[in-house]
Amino acid sequence: MIIAPGTEGYEAASRSMLVAGSPAMILRPESVADVQAAVELAAGTGLVLSVRGGGHAFAGFATNDGGVVLDLGKLASVEVIDKEHHLVRIGGGATWGQVAAALAPHGLAISAGDTRSVGVGGLTLTGGIGWKVRKYGLALDNVVAAEMVTAGGELVRASATENPELFWALRGGGGNFGIVTAFEFAAHPTTDVHFGKIAFPGSEAATVLQGWADHLRTAPDELTSIVDFANPFAGGADAPVEIQVAFDGDDPGLAAQALDPIRRLGSVSGDDVELKPYADVLVDFAPPPLGIQLFTRSAFVDAAPVPEVLRILAEAAASGSAPKISVRSVGGAVSRLPGDATAYAHRQAELMFVTTTIGPPQIIEATRPALAAIWADLMPHVSGAYANFLATATATEEDVAAIYPPYTYQRLAAVKRHYDPGNLFSRNHNIRPL
Repeated sequence: MIIAPGTEGYEAASRSMLVAGSPAMILRPESVADVQAAVELAAGTGLVLSVRGGGHAFAGFATNDGGVVLDLGKLASVEVIDKEHHLVRIGGGATWGQVAAALAPHGLAISAGDTRSVGVGGLTLTGGIGWKVRKYGLALDNVVAAEMVTAGGELVRASATENPELFWALRGGGGNFGIVTAFEFAAHPTTDVHFGKIAFPGSEAATVLQGWADHLRTAPDELTSIVDFANPFAGGADAPVEIQVAFDGDDPGLAAQALDPIRRLGSVSGDDVELKPYADVLVDFAPPPLGIQLFTRSAFVDAAPVPEVLRILAEAAASGSAPKISVRSVGGAVSRLPGDATAYAHRQAELMFVTTTIGPPQIIEATRPALAAIWADLMPHVSGAYANFLATATATEEDVAAIYPPYTYQRLAAVKRHYDPGNLFSRNHNIRPL
């Protein structure tokens, strides 16, 4: 299917979740052969090529002005291909909501993100820090094979035994090497999960944050958690500290052992944790109105500087000038793989945090000085960046260097040279051919 400017559906199809584009054409392939033809078209015309899965990339990679958008939304099948080993084949255009709904009747799940409409491809190729991350690792840690169309139009398969260097690169290197038309994942049996928020007054942020981090250091891997605070839309400095928790299991006794220490961290002002199906944990995210921007920045924190980073963040929150801050627990299964097992290079981190500013352009600009001051205090104590929570007006060299340390980048650049020497797939945090 070809959607041209001025035709029905163009306006909706031409924008990503956060960015409005004006591509020359939007292609919606229904088969691998269609993808190959689309790649040939883009390469032959010299037009910029954007690949859209869920369209959630904060930097707006899923659209462009004057180029080609390849929308994979019709390649969205989800199929259990090996019941004994829980192997699942997923089309490159599927969303995590579609996956969760399709696997629920089989009692299966895949460690993934936290939003239904996020694309499987975009999230997986760069990480996948979701509600089961401490027990089952990143989404990309559960990939056992992928099928990809190269810049030359060839369909190749990557796994531990087939094109293993490409397999390494796809797990963390983003969409730099081609268009993944299908993934094969190792899913896991799942039960209902204990999920919800435990809230505390904003005035208790400093002690609650430190206590939360201390608890997560020794908590069972079944517990994954995020802390949200300093939300300007909920009171800024007075906004509650909301600890979101996901305990992967339906045993109320084990859940209480993992969650009650959090409840004892301060004056609980809200607690809605309940047992629910894993598929119901994923949330909806409606695109904001045009003209509203979202600026995110992320970094990782190793174990030693955690107290200092949390102190800086709590003080920033108390000042009333902070952006919305989210701190995510990682570690667990993520940290048990070698640092070079995949192209995701931040396995040593105990925490990952994100600052988010949202509003019209004038609000984004007005908040930059305060945001820059917070990050200046943080920089000596943090490292790297998570590609899925990184949005600047353009994907800068500094962004790419934060995502990929030098050794990782050089290895990825060699893979890039082999599969995409002309850098056709450049609408991403781009790795240039070596």
